[in-house]
Amino acid sequence: MELLGIPLAAMSSQLVLGLMNGCFYAVLSLGLSVIFGLLNVINFTHGAFFMLGALFAWMGTTYLGLGYWPMLICAPVAAGVLGMLVERTMLRRIYALDPLYGLLLTLGVTLIIEGISRSAYGASGMSYAAPEGLMRPVDLGFMMLPGYRAWVVAASLAVCAGAWWAIECTKLGALLRAATENPRLVAAFGVNVPGMVTLTYGLGVAIAALAGVLAAPVVQVSPLMGQSVIITVFAIVVIGGMGSIAGSVLTSLGLGVIESLTKMFYPEASATVVFVVMALVLLVRPAGLFGQVK
Repeated sequence: MELLGIPLAAMSSQLVLGLMNGCFYAVLSLGLSVIFGLLNVINFTHGAFFMLGALFAWMGTTYLGLGYWPMLICAPVAAGVLGMLVERTMLRRIYALDPLYGLLLTLGVTLIIEGISRSAYGASGMSYAAPEGLMRPVDLGFMMLPGYRAWVVAASLAVCAGAWWAIECTKLGALLRAATENPRLVAAFGVNVPGMVTLTYGLGVAIAALAGVLAAPVVQVSPLMGQSVIITVFAIVVIGGMGSIAGSVLTSLGLGVIESLTKMFYPEASATVVFVVMALVLLVRPAGLFGQVK
């Protein structure tokens, strides 16, 4: 059976691959959306912390003998602590300024992190093996899906759902949202607002690093690996609506599938289709698909 001249099995396989790419985008855009939505910071270091998550996982295995599962926790925690240090020593000083200053500052931090990493490990990349327990393929009928990629889809969706629930449905999430809207009023109730802001930034960074650990067995671990995805992720967040967590996740999954299908029908446009979609969406809805017009 064929669809548009392409065998249905091949089409289905391409859709699944697009969904997996969309899951990587979803976890990355989730952390970016959390930071912008709650702190109003355009965080260009997101790609660098994505890279650090993968690099920390590789370092933990290479130098400390720690396997994939311990580093799935330790690498995001280490990156989150580093992110909180960046927030307390640098970003905190410019919150009252135009967001452009935050963009320029985080771009500078990104160049420093990537430069140090490249000097230490080069730019060629290192391989990172997936755990043996996840190597068994899953039979979907129309394709054999690598077990690790199935795990990435499940883990990504679970992380996105958990983060949305924590921010939208819990008391802590309500305090975070209130602290960004009216910090003086929340501080009057005895809440440590600066501490909550630091933890929020650390959470967003840790989510980016988690995406890096998940991506490490699929791509080469390289100091420059964040550069190839951060611009696409920024476009996804703009399409979904700046600060909209659900919008970023849903847009990531949809655009992952669109990008994958474009590779099948018109490969030359696969690198730009996301930006074409962004331009079309912004013409109709300047605030994004799920954003709110202020």
